[in-house]
Amino acid sequence: MMDRRDFIKTSAAVAGLAWLGDWEKAFAIGRQDKNVGKAWKGWKKGQFQVHFIYTGVSESMFYIFPDGTTMLLDCGDHNAIGRGSKAVPILPSPDLHAGEWISRYVKRVNPSKTKVDYMMLSHYHSDHGGCETFSASVTERNGTPYHLSGFSQAAQWLTFGKAIDRCWPDYNDPIPLVDDGSRVVAHMKKFYAEMQRQGMKIEKFRLGETNQIALIHHPDKYKNFTVRNISANGRVCGPDGKIIDIYKDYIASQHPKKLNENGMSLGMIFQYGDFRFYTAGDFSDRLKQSDGTKKEIEDFMADVCGNAHVAKLNHHGHYSMPTKLVAALRSQVYVSCVWDQLHNVDPVMARLSDQSIYPGERVICPGIMPRERREVDKGKDWMNNVPKTTYEGCHIILNVEPNGKDYTINLLSAKDEAMTVESVLHFKATRLD
Repeated sequence: MMDRRDFIKTSAAVAGLAWLGDWEKAFAIGRQDKNVGKAWKGWKKGQFQVHFIYTGVSESMFYIFPDGTTMLLDCGDHNAIGRGSKAVPILPSPDLHAGEWISRYVKRVNPSKTKVDYMMLSHYHSDHGGCETFSASVTERNGTPYHLSGFSQAAQWLTFGKAIDRCWPDYNDPIPLVDDGSRVVAHMKKFYAEMQRQGMKIEKFRLGETNQIALIHHPDKYKNFTVRNISANGRVCGPDGKIIDIYKDYIASQHPKKLNENGMSLGMIFQYGDFRFYTAGDFSDRLKQSDGTKKEIEDFMADVCGNAHVAKLNHHGHYSMPTKLVAALRSQVYVSCVWDQLHNVDPVMARLSDQSIYPGERVICPGIMPRERREVDKGKDWMNNVPKTTYEGCHIILNVEPNGKDYTINLLSAKDEAMTVESVLHFKATRLD
């Protein structure tokens, strides 16, 4: 793990500046990178990129693998603005729904333009996939209403080759899916049916596999790139292939009619050479044990995930990321997809920054840190780990170079579609055990 001195030295060396010696000036170096003020340079063969797309109402990540294979992981849309004072700015503007903003972003950065090889819904919540109660419009497909929301709206402009779903095709793993008031399940079922008619393939996420999400275009050229499936449907799996069924006893004893979708989230470890990236949707829940105690299911994740240089926060940083998981990840960079003032709450941010859990500096990049939150958290030590270029809303791009040893965190303005770079932070991907 890189400490503060090493981080600043590395950043300064890349920027061609002298070491300035404090954390704020390390971020200042990022704002002086040669690419700042210019349009995003795009993807090059051999690079692994994760684009955290900011909309203010949803979570969405667009992946570009080293050979140009692509995946859209989540594409939500829901009435976040209806949260009133808890809402955050919708960017670039509320004039379009999230599905359209996301598809426009993808077309700007996608080496294959409108063709996306994989799409994946991490779990059945509207901020990740869209819903029937909040949509851009409604049309009719085969005599039934078809809502353009989230993925279904993005599919008006993007073509998906294959969908990977947590409980396809019967929607009953680990128990039958029950719709909530926003009718996400009904929405996704209609979307899948329509996409199948258009030729898209669908398959179930296979827990523990390392070759389901695979390079499609040049698989033999980048053999040091893998994707390991580590969580699905309330189960987790480690590198040894051992599966832990977290909810098994609870289901057998309590016979619940519905489970918390967050705990059903799909999770993966992306590895490229020495570099590792962790993501697991909204993986969070407190599960009642047979002795009456409650256990954080994220503690089970800590047993299987291993270290990761960069980690996306579970559940938007809303009372997630317990100590055991943070200690297991030991990440240099944490990224959070934000659409609410209650995301990235103080206990979580303090825990991520706590060097008694593991040593070394780390950077926390939220999609936005709005003025109201900055006032509430003013003076908190962890605020020093948040780049000011995230304050007004940004797209965050993780870019891993072909050697898998160097990577950057690129912060782009989300206020318009110009893709203007506002800061570039440089890191070394030290080898992890």
